[in-house]
Amino acid sequence: MKITVAQTAGFCMGVRRAVEMALDASNTSSDSLYTYGPLIHNPQVMDVLAQKGISTLNQIPENSKGIVLIRAHGIPPKEKKALWDAGFKVINATCPRVIMVQSIIEKHAKKDYVVLIIGDKNHPEVKGLVGYSHGKGHIVSNMEELDMLPDFDKAVIVAQTTQDTIFFNKIETWVETKHPNYKIFNTICNSTEKRQIETRNIADKNDAIIVLGGKQSGNTKRLFKIATKTGKIVFHVEDISELDLSLLSPAQSIAITAGASTPNWIISKAYREIEKKLQKKNRVSNALFKIRDFLLHTNIMLSVGAGCMTYACSKIQNFENIFIHTAIAFFYILSMQVLNNLFAIKSDRYNNPDRAELYKNNYILFAVITCIFGATGLFLSFTTGIASFSLLFVMSILGLSYNLKIVPPFLGIKKIQRIKDIPGAKTVLIATAWGTVTSILPAISNSGNIISSAIAFTFSTGLVFATTALLDILGIQGDRITGKETVPTFVGEKKSILIIKQVLVSISVVLIVTSLFKMIHNLGFFLVILPLLMLYITIVIDKENIKSRMQFRFIIEFNYIIAGIIAGII
Repeated sequence: MKITVAQTAGFCMGVRRAVEMALDASNTSSDSLYTYGPLIHNPQVMDVLAQKGISTLNQIPENSKGIVLIRAHGIPPKEKKALWDAGFKVINATCPRVIMVQSIIEKHAKKDYVVLIIGDKNHPEVKGLVGYSHGKGHIVSNMEELDMLPDFDKAVIVAQTTQDTIFFNKIETWVETKHPNYKIFNTICNSTEKRQIETRNIADKNDAIIVLGGKQSGNTKRLFKIATKTGKIVFHVEDISELDLSLLSPAQSIAITAGASTPNWIISKAYREIEKKLQKKNRVSNALFKIRDFLLHTNIMLSVGAGCMTYACSKIQNFENIFIHTAIAFFYILSMQVLNNLFAIKSDRYNNPDRAELYKNNYILFAVITCIFGATGLFLSFTTGIASFSLLFVMSILGLSYNLKIVPPFLGIKKIQRIKDIPGAKTVLIATAWGTVTSILPAISNSGNIISSAIAFTFSTGLVFATTALLDILGIQGDRITGKETVPTFVGEKKSILIIKQVLVSISVVLIVTSLFKMIHNLGFFLVILPLLMLYITIVIDKENIKSRMQFRFIIEFNYIIAGIIAGII
């Protein structure tokens, strides 16, 4: 059985922007926070906002204070003014696409145009749009209502941004044949159009379709209707737990799509649950998947990768005393990664719930493992020399203090009290730690050449930075919810992708040039495979809008092991 996830599934630009504005406000402000009406039409996201201390206002009080966010759907201008008059600081989280429609309506209403709004009468976006028409607005939900309207001397037609594109095409034909004097603007969001087209396509190609999203979400309900018209098996659920997965048994192929207000973690959860059901049908496949998940969740595979990277970095520096440092890297990375996962249980509830459950249920065991393996790494480094031991000891202390408040209160620095509060800290520090343990520690005990050590450090740090940032992109929503500072949460997904590509290309160039000039072992020529493979994976994830997939994580982490395999062959 094949599982397909729609590329357009999940948050649209406007919803993502609104949720990020709300989460950023909750992570940086001590004021009371509210949304005026539900920020978006998704109960799971609204529950998260409530847990972050963001309440929902359904009525505007006469006097109040705090911060209120205007919902992504927008509100009438009178209500916006009322919020300011009540004493709130107002943050406008209205989708920019909706703001554009509001502007078109207001501009033409001031010129005495009648405004025809194609949309659902009870939808909050439509109610907000009517408020900009200055009493000249008419809501049209079907062709019959359109035909019942009188002829106007001048009228302008706009659409709710999530309206059905086929219906709006009929409106355009109606205008062309009956009222060519009317102005018409196709204000349906291109994201909505792509989502609807893709839903039709994947529904035609698959036996069963699961539409994920809020029951009150207009665009999600339209996706369900579009899929239903294909005659295939279609389910609309807010969460995969609502669906009896045995109903999918007759299907040979399943497609998952989701509304614009459905978060990634809901889509990922659906994929995982369906994947688990499929695994149970095949004993061999089930066993392989369990081994894969065990290696990833326990960080054993990643730690083996750290040892392999150390082996490769030592070999390009022409060191002979290699294996002791591969062991040091294995134990250090394993202890630090387990420690990070213990502190990341909150964000993993969204990014990796299976791992979160594993660490929550075995908290003491993993805490003991952290101590034992960390101590083992330190002991091994001590046998290589006091300098290596001292550096690793300092790194371990920094790792342990990453989540602790170390800035004294009297300094008055509220935003940055822990290392983890520094923007981009997680991504940068992990990469630096890997670079140090895989290349600098071996160089210290082997009296390495500064130039070759710097090249090895650049290779290791750059590759780990790129892979860590890429995984951070897959988990960006969970990180934003918990206020975790990664490079993607700091600079955004698009800029992060660009940075990752630049780093990978730079590493490739450095390896090739330095190998040509005999500055490092000729192994450097072959290690170029690693950044190029990561560049390809980055392009795929960027293009296909991947929602956290375990197989991608497996490929990314196996990339480190490839370094050791190549080093062993060359």
